[in-house]
Amino acid sequence: MSKLHVAIIMDGNGRWAQSRRRPRLAGHQAGADAVRRTVEAAPGLGIGVLTLYAFSSDNWKRPSEEVAGLMRLLGLYLQRETARCVKNGVRVSIIGRRDRLPSDLLPLIESAERETRNGTRLHLRVAVDYSARDSILRAASVVKEVSRESFAHALGRACHCEEAAPDVDLLIRTGGEQRLSDFLLWECAYAELHFTPTMWPDFSAADLEAALADFRRRQRRFGGLPALAAG
Repeated sequence: MSKLHVAIIMDGNGRWAQSRRRPRLAGHQAGADAVRRTVEAAPGLGIGVLTLYAFSSDNWKRPSEEVAGLMRLLGLYLQRETARCVKNGVRVSIIGRRDRLPSDLLPLIESAERETRNGTRLHLRVAVDYSARDSILRAASVVKEVSRESFAHALGRACHCEEAAPDVDLLIRTGGEQRLSDFLLWECAYAELHFTPTMWPDFSAADLEAALADFRRRQRRFGGLPALAAG
C-alpha cells in the first residue's frame, strides 16, 4: 500500500486558549504538543508525507505580539525537535516564503532541513508565510514547459522544495471551520476533505486515526466510474 500525503490546517489554537481565559499564545504553545503527537503517530498510520499549515501569508495581519510569539515558538520547536526528528527518521521541510521571516529564524530552518535531509520514515512539511495563490503565481511566472508535471515541479521550487508539489490524499481541518483558506489549492485537486470540531490543541493520535478510517471508507474515483462487479 502506497504511503499517503495528509495535510492539516491546524485551526482553533486561539479559541482554545480564549475559552480557558488564557492568552492566545498559550493556545499556540499547546498546539505545538499536538504537532509532536501527530508527527509521532503519522508513520504508523501509513502517512509518508505530512504537511502542516502553521502560518499563512494572511496571518501577518494579526497583532504584532502574536506574530512575534508564533515566530519564536517555531524557532523553539525547530531547536527542540530537530534531534528527535533525526532519531525517528523524519525529514523536515519549511515551505512558503522566507524573505519576510525574522533573520534569526532562517539559520534554524536551514539547520533543521540539513540535519534531517536523510529521513525516510516521514516527510514533515511545515507551511510558514504560505499562500497557495501566491505560490501558483510565482510558479506560473517561471515555468517554461506548460504541462501538469512541469508546473508541479515549478510549484515545488516556488515553495523552497526540491521535489514536485505532491498531490494531497486527505486534507484535515480542525476547529470546526470548513474552508481551504488558501492552502495547497493545486495539490488538493482530488483530496478527500475531513472537517472536525476538535480544536488543534486537543487533536490526538486517535483523532488522526479516525480521520484516516473515514478516508479509507470513501471511494476515490478521480473523475472516473467505479469498477463494475464481475458477472
